[in-house]
Amino acid sequence: MAVRKAEAIWEGNLKEGKGTMKLGSGAYEGAYSFSSRFEEGTGTNPEELIGAAHAGCFSMALSSGLSKAGFTAERIFTTAVVTLGQVDGNARITEIVLNTEASVPGVLLDQFLEIAEATKSGCPVSAALTGVHITLNAKLL
Repeated sequence: MAVRKAEAIWEGNLKEGKGTMKLGSGAYEGAYSFSSRFEEGTGTNPEELIGAAHAGCFSMALSSGLSKAGFTAERIFTTAVVTLGQVDGNARITEIVLNTEASVPGVLLDQFLEIAEATKSGCPVSAALTGVHITLNAKLL
């Protein structure tokens, strides 16, 4: 299987420091800070990148599940809303809400929802995040 790499640099203390995160492929490099992570400041944050990874993984895995059932998705659009909260006084990812809409000719709603629900726990990123409550809102277009 493939091995992927990413990197991060942090300089300074937690509140005034700053950093950059970079994907190993070079497809993305961005700044992050205390403000972009815990407030509404400019830049990215680890949770946003986890959300992007989860949305991408789920969309691909749903396409695979539909294909295995004999259906070809025309389009799957997924967002992941990642909540960073407090648990016992520590910052933790407390919930991820996946919202997906798919256009899949020929599939019945019950079939689609069953495949989508199986995908929620079956995609590799979901499996890696088993300690996080994941909610799925799936819509067939």
